[in-house]
Amino acid sequence: MKRFLWIFAAMFFAMTSEVLAQGVDMVIPVPEQVIPGEGVYRFEESPQITFRNSKKMAPESYRLEVRKDGVRITSADDAGAFYAQQTLTQMISEDNGVKEVQCCVVNDCPRFSYRGLHFDVSRHFRSLDFLKKQIDAMALYKMNRMHIHLTDAAGWRMEIEAYPKLTSFAAWRPQQKWKDWWYGDRLYAEEGTEGVYGGYYTKDQMRELVEYARQRHIEVIPEIEMPGHSEEVLAAYPELSCKGTAYSQGEFCVGNEETFRFLETVLEEVMEVFPSEMIHIGGDEANKAHWKECPKCQQRMQAEGLADVDELQSYLIKRIARFVESKGRRIVGWDEILDGGLAQGATVMSWRGEEGGIEAMRMGHDVIMTPGRYCYLDHTQDAPFKEPESIGGYLPLDSVYVYDPASKTMDLSGRLLGIQGNLWSEYVVTDSHAEYMYWPRALAIAETGWSQPERKDPADFRRRASGAVERLKSMGYEPFDLAEEYGERKLAQTGLDHKAKGCKVLYNKPIQKWYPAAGETTFTDGIIGGWTYSDQRWQGFLSDIDVTIDLGSVQTVSYVGGTFMQLKEPGVFMPQKVDIYVSEDGESFEHVAEVWNDVSVNIPDLLFRSFDTICDVRARYVRYHAKRSTMRGFLFLDEIVVN
Repeated sequence: MKRFLWIFAAMFFAMTSEVLAQGVDMVIPVPEQVIPGEGVYRFEESPQITFRNSKKMAPESYRLEVRKDGVRITSADDAGAFYAQQTLTQMISEDNGVKEVQCCVVNDCPRFSYRGLHFDVSRHFRSLDFLKKQIDAMALYKMNRMHIHLTDAAGWRMEIEAYPKLTSFAAWRPQQKWKDWWYGDRLYAEEGTEGVYGGYYTKDQMRELVEYARQRHIEVIPEIEMPGHSEEVLAAYPELSCKGTAYSQGEFCVGNEETFRFLETVLEEVMEVFPSEMIHIGGDEANKAHWKECPKCQQRMQAEGLADVDELQSYLIKRIARFVESKGRRIVGWDEILDGGLAQGATVMSWRGEEGGIEAMRMGHDVIMTPGRYCYLDHTQDAPFKEPESIGGYLPLDSVYVYDPASKTMDLSGRLLGIQGNLWSEYVVTDSHAEYMYWPRALAIAETGWSQPERKDPADFRRRASGAVERLKSMGYEPFDLAEEYGERKLAQTGLDHKAKGCKVLYNKPIQKWYPAAGETTFTDGIIGGWTYSDQRWQGFLSDIDVTIDLGSVQTVSYVGGTFMQLKEPGVFMPQKVDIYVSEDGESFEHVAEVWNDVSVNIPDLLFRSFDTICDVRARYVRYHAKRSTMRGFLFLDEIVVN
C-alpha cells in the first residue's frame, strides 16, 4: 500500500492552488453514492490515511470515509484503495493556503471491468514521456486499460530481436506527414538516412511503460496487426507476402508456413514484455483479393476444406489464438475477426458499430464496445473551421457522453467487458495535438465505463468536465478548452418547415447501407445536417442520388434545393450536377433546372453547397437527380427543400 500512498502524495503536493477549488460534487467519474458529513479534514504534510480490507466488497470497489481526524479507506483489493485515493485527490480544496476535504462517505464501484484508451503509435511515434503522462491522467479518472497500437502500415514500433529489420527499416519513412506518405510512394527507409521520420521502443522501454502503468492499476495491451495493415513488415520481409516481393500487398500470405513462424516468434517476444491477459491481433480491413490468386493460399484452403477467403482469414486467427492460449493468454481483435468464424475464447472489439459486438455476445464471446460514431476521438470535437486538420467527422464531448454501450445488449450484458476510446493518428502529428484530442473527451469514456447510467447527467457532467479541464491545464496538459467551444452547425440546431416536409419519397437509387440516416424520411423530415456525415441526418450514396417527392397534391412550386457536403480526405464530394424535374401526374416530367458544380475537389476544408433553383411551376411530384462526382466518392445530402 505504501507505493500507492507515494503516488497519491506526489500528485497531491504537485497541485497548484488554482486546481484546488474542488469538492465531492466535482469528481469524475461520478461516484455510486455520496453521504455528506459535517466539517472538514485538513491535510498536514503527511496525510492521515488508514486502510482496511474487506473480502465482501467487489473488485475495484471502495469505501472512502473522510472525518475531521483523518481518512479511512476500505476496499477488497489494492485497485479499490488506489481509486479511493484518486477520488480523494479530486475532492481537495484550499482555504487560505490550507488543503482540506469536506467530510463525507463515498461508496463506489465500477460498472465495467474494462475502461480503456487506444494509442496509435504507428502512424506517428509517441514519446515514452507522453505515454506516461497520459497514464497519469487515465489513473486519476479510474481508467484501467491502455491499448497500444504498435504496428500498422505507417511504421513498426517495437524491437523484435529475431527480426531486426522491423526496427532498422520498417520503423522509418521519408515523410513526416502521414497523408504525404499515404498519397505518395509509401516507401520505407533505413534508420539513420538523412531526413527519415519514425522511431521505435526498445523492450526495456516497453517494460518501463508496463511497470509505470501497473503501479497505477493500468494494464497495457499490445496490438500486432494481422493479417492486413502489414505493409511495413512485407517491405522488410517480402518472402512473407503472396508474391514474394516488397510493396506488392498489405496482407500476410496465409498459405506460407513461414508466416506463422514469423507471427509466433514476434508474439512470443511481445508476450515476454507485456504480461497482459489480452493480446490484440488486429484482424481488420484485410484485402483478401491476393489470396484468391495465390497458389499457396489456394492450396491451404483446399487442404483445410475452407470455403472462401473469409474462412482463410479465420484459419489464421484461430491458429494464432491457439498459440496465444498455449502461453496462458487470449486474443482480442477488431470485429472483422468474426468473418469466417470466430476463434474460441476470442474477445471482440466492436468498432464498425455495435452489431458485431452483439453478434459475438450472442455466440458467447466477451466484447468491448468502441463504435466509431461515439468513441473515435480522431473526429473533431468542435466546429471544423476552428479545429486542427482531421480525418473528418464531428464528435463533441456531449456526443461521447450520451453513449451507453449496454443500451442494446441488456440481456447479454454479462459478456460486455466495457468501453474504449480510440485515437487514430493519421492527422495527429504531435504529442500536444494528441493530448488535445484525448482530453476532455476521454473523461466521458471514463465516466461511462465506471458510473451506472442512472448516475449520469449530461449537464452536470459538463460542469464537472469544465473543472477537470482547468485541473488538467494546471497540471501541464493541453486539453481542448470547453469554455471556447463553438458547437454544432447553427442551421442544424433548428428545424426547417417547407412544403415537402413529411411527404413520401420514392428512391430510384438505393441508399448506401452504411449511411442510411433516418431511412426514406431523411430528405423530408425538416432536419438539417450538422458538421459530420455520420450524424444520422446526412444520407450517403455511392451512386447517383435519384429521388422523387410526392407533395400529395398539385400546387405551386417556387423553389427546390438540397445541400451537399464535401470533405476531401474521406472521399466525400459534391455532385457533378443536379437536375430538377417536376410533374403533375408522376409520369410526364418537365426539366426545370440543371445546376452544375463549381467547387474544386482539391479543397481540403469541409464545405457545404446548395444545389437549387427558383422556379414558378405547378406540380405534385418533384424529382431530384444528383450525378455522382467523377472522383467516385460518396454523395451526402441532408434535406430536399420545396417551397
